[in-house]
Amino acid sequence: MKGAFMEQAKPNTGFIIAGLLLAILVGAMDNTIVATAMPTIVKELGGFDKFVWVTSAYMIATVAGMPIFGKLSDMYGRKRFFLLGIILFMAGSILCGTAQSITQLSVYRAIQGLGGGALMPISFTIIFDIFPVEKRGKITGLFGAVFGISSIFGPLAGSYITDQIDWRWVFYINIPIGILSIILVSLNYKESKEHRKQQIDWGGAISLLIMLVSLMFALELGGKQYAWDSIVIIGLFVLSAVSLIIFLFVERKASDPIITFSLFKRRVFAASQGVAFLYGFVFISASVFIPIFIQGVFGGSATNSGLILMPMMLGSVVGSQLGGWGPSKFSFRNIMIVSGIFFISGVYLLSTMDTETARSMITLYMIILGFGVGFSFSLLNLASVNNVAFQQRGSATSMISTFRTIGMTLGVTIFGTIQSRVFNDKMADAFPHGGNMAHQAGAKAFSPEAAAKMPPQVLEAFRHALSDSIDAVFMWALIPAVLAFIFILLMGNERMPSRDPNREMKDKAV
Repeated sequence: MKGAFMEQAKPNTGFIIAGLLLAILVGAMDNTIVATAMPTIVKELGGFDKFVWVTSAYMIATVAGMPIFGKLSDMYGRKRFFLLGIILFMAGSILCGTAQSITQLSVYRAIQGLGGGALMPISFTIIFDIFPVEKRGKITGLFGAVFGISSIFGPLAGSYITDQIDWRWVFYINIPIGILSIILVSLNYKESKEHRKQQIDWGGAISLLIMLVSLMFALELGGKQYAWDSIVIIGLFVLSAVSLIIFLFVERKASDPIITFSLFKRRVFAASQGVAFLYGFVFISASVFIPIFIQGVFGGSATNSGLILMPMMLGSVVGSQLGGWGPSKFSFRNIMIVSGIFFISGVYLLSTMDTETARSMITLYMIILGFGVGFSFSLLNLASVNNVAFQQRGSATSMISTFRTIGMTLGVTIFGTIQSRVFNDKMADAFPHGGNMAHQAGAKAFSPEAAAKMPPQVLEAFRHALSDSIDAVFMWALIPAVLAFIFILLMGNERMPSRDPNREMKDKAV
C-alpha cells in the first residue's frame, strides 16, 4: 500500500532542499532579526512595557498553526499547505512593516506566526519522506545549521537594516527570500495524489490556544493593570487550567489528536519532547534579552548589539553539525549530555553579567550557550522520528516543533514578566517619587543621542536596573536548564540505525 506522500522517482532534491532551507531561514531568522531591532522599534513606537508581546504573539500563533497545518497537509498534501504557510508568513511580514504602534505590530506578528506554523514541521516531514535514514543525519544537521546561520545573519541583517535603512525593512526582507522558496518548491517537489484522510482536531487546537492565550494574559496583566488576586487575573488562570484539562480529555478521545499519546510510550521520544520544551523555554530569552542588555546597558547602536550576539549563533552552528553527525556513532543521550553541560554553564555565566562585565566575557558566555543549544536543533528531530512508523512521521516532527515553540512562548512571556517586575522595582527604589520614571527612561536610554541628554543619575539607575532585571531572568532560567538535563538522562541508550526498516517495508510495498 502506498504511503500518503511517496517521493517522486527522480526528485530534484537539491532544489527542494534549497527551497525548504530558505523557508526555515526566514522563519528561524525572524525572531533574532526582530530582537536586534526591538530597542529601535520601542524608541519609535513606544510600549517598553509591552515589547515581549511582539515575540510572544508570534509564538502563540505558531503553536496554533503547527497542528492545524500538519493535519491539513496529511489530508490534502504537504506541498500546497507549505506554500500557503509561506504566503501567509509573507503577508504578515508586509503588515508588520506598516505597524504604527507596538500593539498593532503584535497583532500583525500573530498573522506572520500563523503562517510560520506551517514552515518547520512540513519542511522536516518532507525531508524524512524523501531521504533514507542513513542520509537524514547529514541533512538534518544541515537544517539545524540553518538555525545557527539564521541566528548569525538575523542579528547582522537586523542591526544593519535598522541603523542604515529603517527597522520596517527587517520584515520586508522576508519577501524576496519567500518568493524564491515558493519558486523552488513549487517547480521541483512532486508528491503522490493519494492522501490519508483524517479529521482535524479542532477541539484540541482551540483548547490549547485558549490555554496559552489566557495564561499569557494572566502573566502579562497581573500586577500591572490588575492585582494578582483580582477576579480578572484569577479568572484567567482558572480558564487556562480548565482549558488544559479539556485539551487533555479531547486529545485522548480524538481519532487524530494533535498530540499522539502512543508515541510517548517510546522513552527517547517522550524525553526529547521535554528537552525541546525546556531548551526553547530558556534559549528564546537569550535571543530577546541579550540585545536589550547590550544596547541598554552598554549603549551604542543596533549594529553593536547585532554583532555581539553573533558568537552565540556561531556556537550553535557548530553544535548543530555535531548533533547531526553523532547519532550514528553514539547514543542520543550521550551526545545530549555534552549539550546539557554547555547549556547549563552558559545560562549560569549569563546570570553573572553586570554593568562592569567585559564584552569579551559576554562573548565567551554566549559561545558556550550557543554551542550547547545547537545540538538540539538537529538531534532532537532525529531522536523523535527514530524507529517511528512512516505514517506517523508527520505527527512526530510536528510534535517536536510544537513543544519547542510552546516552550519559547511560555519562556518569553514568563521571563518577560520577571524582567519587567524586577526592573520596575529597581527603578521605584531609585526614584520613589518618580512616577513612571521606568517607562520614561526606557523610551530614551536605547537611543545614544537621547541617552547623552539624560541626567547622569537617571541613566545610571536605568542601566543598573536593566542589568539586574536581566540577570534575574538568567538566574531563574537555571531551573528549566537543570530540568532539561534530567530529561536528557532519561533518554536511554537508543541510537540511529544504519537502515530504516519502515522505509524498506514501504519500498517493498510499492
